[in-house]
Amino acid sequence: MTTLAARLGPYLPPRLTAATARALYPRFEPELARLADMLPAPRGRCGTAIDVGGWYGPWTHRLAARARRVVALEPVPHLARTLAASAPPNVRVVRAAASDRPGAAPLWQPPDDERGERGVSSLVRREGLHARTPHTVPCVTLDELSLREVDFIKIDVDGAELPVLRGARVLLHRDRPALFVELETRIQPIAPVVAHLRAQGYEGWVLPATHWLPLTDFDLPAHQRGTSHIASQGLLRRALTPTARRPRYVNSVLFLPDGRRPGPVRDHGTHATPHAQELP
Repeated sequence: MTTLAARLGPYLPPRLTAATARALYPRFEPELARLADMLPAPRGRCGTAIDVGGWYGPWTHRLAARARRVVALEPVPHLARTLAASAPPNVRVVRAAASDRPGAAPLWQPPDDERGERGVSSLVRREGLHARTPHTVPCVTLDELSLREVDFIKIDVDGAELPVLRGARVLLHRDRPALFVELETRIQPIAPVVAHLRAQGYEGWVLPATHWLPLTDFDLPAHQRGTSHIASQGLLRRALTPTARRPRYVNSVLFLPDGRRPGPVRDHGTHATPHAQELP
């Protein structure tokens, strides 16, 4: 569905569009305000953070305040340029899509959003949503970026999650970063991603209200089916709805390795047992 933001985006200065998107985004993705829960270092700080699917930068900018360095990947050219122009000095923007192999691949976009304003471009074509003629974009693997001390990776790639994770095999094994992954059953089943990460020692957590819950205790597919009407609403409409009347649509999962729970970790070097956060 074409959103008001997508309609207005081409007619507004790019920096204004980006600033507006960054300001509105936390109103329906409250995990942005809970970064300290996800990052392993004391006081919610980290070394390197990666934002896969940077869009207009709501996560990039928040991460830049907590990480020594941030690498944001955005394959849509004008979005990558806008993000680079407004990013803090510790951010590096890579104009490419993350995948499981380097090279080039078709990036699919809706026919009514050729500029990618809605942030639903994907390397995986969804019938009925994406146009028949894709744009070709460069692809990289996260492993080939040769990043070090990676503590956090956010992944928002609309169905291409497994290729991103497969392209980060070495990085995940070495650094054991926290992963914040958008997963939506309306795009594809979430079980393959959950199983892939569980095999590597990762377990999922969700934030349906004020407390983190283990994914094993929360029926995410059933929740998303019951709140799917919210996902079809535009960014502006969802953000301007009063909080008391705005139901929560959970579409992202925090994956933590080796028994970690959301919250600060005592010994970042060994990923020792963290202070357990109270669960409902």
